[in-house]
Amino acid sequence: MKFKRRTHTCGELREKNIGERVVLNGWVDTRRDLGGVIFIDLRDRYGITQVVFEPAFDKEAHELAKKLRSEFVVSVEGEVRHRPEDTENPNLPTGMVDVKVDKLIILNEAKTPPFQIKDEIDVNEDLRLKYRYLDLRRSRMQKNLLLRHRVYQIVREYFDRNNFIEIETPMLMKSTPEGARDFLVPSRVHKGKFYALPQSPQTYKQILMVSGYDRYFQITKCFRDEDLRADRQPEFTQIDVEMSFVDVEDIFEVVEGLMKQLFEEVWNIELKTPIPRLSFDDAMEKYGSDKPDLRFGLEMVTLNEIFDNSEFRVFRDILANKGIITSLLAKGCGDYTRNQLDVLTDFVKKLGAGGLIWMRVKEDGLEAPVAKFFSDSEKENLVKKINAEPGDLLFIISGPRLKALSIMGSLRLEMARRLDLIKEGASPKLLWVTDFPLLEWDEEAGRFYAMHHPFTSPKLEDVDFLDSDPSKVRARAYDLVLNGNEIAGGSIRIHTAELQSKMFKALGISKEEAEEKFGFLMNAFKFGAPPHGGIAFGFDRMVMLFAGEKSIRDVMAFPKTTSGLSLMDNSPSDVSEEQLRELHIKIR
Repeated sequence: MKFKRRTHTCGELREKNIGERVVLNGWVDTRRDLGGVIFIDLRDRYGITQVVFEPAFDKEAHELAKKLRSEFVVSVEGEVRHRPEDTENPNLPTGMVDVKVDKLIILNEAKTPPFQIKDEIDVNEDLRLKYRYLDLRRSRMQKNLLLRHRVYQIVREYFDRNNFIEIETPMLMKSTPEGARDFLVPSRVHKGKFYALPQSPQTYKQILMVSGYDRYFQITKCFRDEDLRADRQPEFTQIDVEMSFVDVEDIFEVVEGLMKQLFEEVWNIELKTPIPRLSFDDAMEKYGSDKPDLRFGLEMVTLNEIFDNSEFRVFRDILANKGIITSLLAKGCGDYTRNQLDVLTDFVKKLGAGGLIWMRVKEDGLEAPVAKFFSDSEKENLVKKINAEPGDLLFIISGPRLKALSIMGSLRLEMARRLDLIKEGASPKLLWVTDFPLLEWDEEAGRFYAMHHPFTSPKLEDVDFLDSDPSKVRARAYDLVLNGNEIAGGSIRIHTAELQSKMFKALGISKEEAEEKFGFLMNAFKFGAPPHGGIAFGFDRMVMLFAGEKSIRDVMAFPKTTSGLSLMDNSPSDVSEEQLRELHIKIR
């Protein structure tokens, strides 16, 4: 049915509009029939306006309004009036007025939705994703997507103002599997050959630097065929940035300028710069994570020096194998019961710890099953080292360095939850984590892998270790961490074919394999590649944190489930035999 163009949105009318004749279009949010007068809350993405149908004012419109139900799509016309005394709603921006309707058009009827279109609803997420078009009508979801839109605009304006050029890179590219698993796209024209969907535009943006585009950015889709979780999706959005003739400090300056603007415009918070920095080693030793949450204390303390000459065989063996003894002090938790301590012990064991040593700090010393194995001087130095007081509880985990630190880091977060250390509205904490190892050893594969990617430059003073001891090489790499979440990561890149070949050799990539996978990039380097570096932001995760959400699915319009399914349109789905034949593919 034909309807008049709306004169106002459902979030726009105020007392200044009283007496005006208006047309509103939207969805029926709620319907109330009070003594023959029908009240409708009419909703669109801008807000809610109450409209009123009175039989004495317009009998035809009132009679038609009896049919209205939740989620009907309607157009109403009438006069704005002040709400009757004592019926105002100060919780709504439009709550001082309503619209007395004399014309109603039902544009579309609606089935009863499977859940209420309300913010605070207890609905299974699978049901929300199946009916995503209904879920997206909720005010909370609309606010999140509007925030996402706003962050897009801030990012684009910032980089444009700073002389960056936005360049699109291909969605169909060469498969270079040296990271997560690629999504492969079969070629119909070139039988038996495949494109890959980009895990990132890494090689393209480096080639753009060789091409002379010294300041590039792009907001782009990326794809990784890997196991999913709350903050990971098979397709995600990345702010990709690359710059020529720069070092680490130049990258930091550009990124900190962007974060300063985002903090101010999104959170109305003045971000102090420069952003604090922690080396990878310090982050692991103090917080047990390379993306530490600094909104609370609970710093871990390394105890190797205290137990350097210990008679306790467990510690002696750990130190002999270049392991670590790390501790965590839980203030005021000395009254934890044995059952509570057993639960925490099971918690760390599930993460791979051999066990958890706990000690209650008493007026007369340390109370623990293992206390008898420690000398008096070890106990005294231990209490002094960690600044323990009577009533405190001490945890100790020992083992291979990174494994033990990581497990204690997880226990640190668990204790923060138990002690409610992260308060609502706590100031957000940003930091740079720097000096990552360039390579990490994979026992199962028996080889080194790049911790970031194979184009990351080693620190120049560590280059010789690539031949003698690759485990000692540090990377010119950096991550930006917000509230315990990595939101961006990058590095200064290798820009000479010679050093890139040395890196491939350390990774166990033969000359033939390197030529097959990355020959186009290596060749580009031979034609004058400038020093360059960059960073990539996880856009979805960043918006999730700005929105105060726990999952990136709540800031994406059409996300997948944790198993990679789209419940709304049932993808991935079967395809016809004819399509498979055209692609020269047979399913076994």
